[in-house]
Amino acid sequence: MSHRIERVNQLIRQEISELLQREIKDPRLSKFIAVTEVVTSSDLRHAKVFISFISNQQQKQDALDALAGAANFLRKEMARKLRLRRIPELDFHWDDSIERGSHIMNLIDQVSSSDH
Repeated sequence: MSHRIERVNQLIRQEISELLQREIKDPRLSKFIAVTEVVTSSDLRHAKVFISFISNQQQKQDALDALAGAANFLRKEMARKLRLRRIPELDFHWDDSIERGSHIMNLIDQVSSSDH
């Protein structure tokens, strides 16, 4: 991945995080939502935005639906604030790496406690 794409990913992640905290008032979105990663295509036309927060399966789906509905608003706000020639289409995905990490830690704890 080029240095430019990495900078754009970081810039988009930061801007979406700020917009979610300040501008989006959808009750389906937690105040503790985190944009964990942004992966932008090399042509800057598409960006996968990975989000995470503590929730159940229904809340996850509701959050993804709310973000999909807010995608155009987010793009317009980013176009206003960022100096990019092209603002990518936003595609939101759930990042379950925190949950997987927690599950692995629990398994390790179980194995280590059974060894004693």
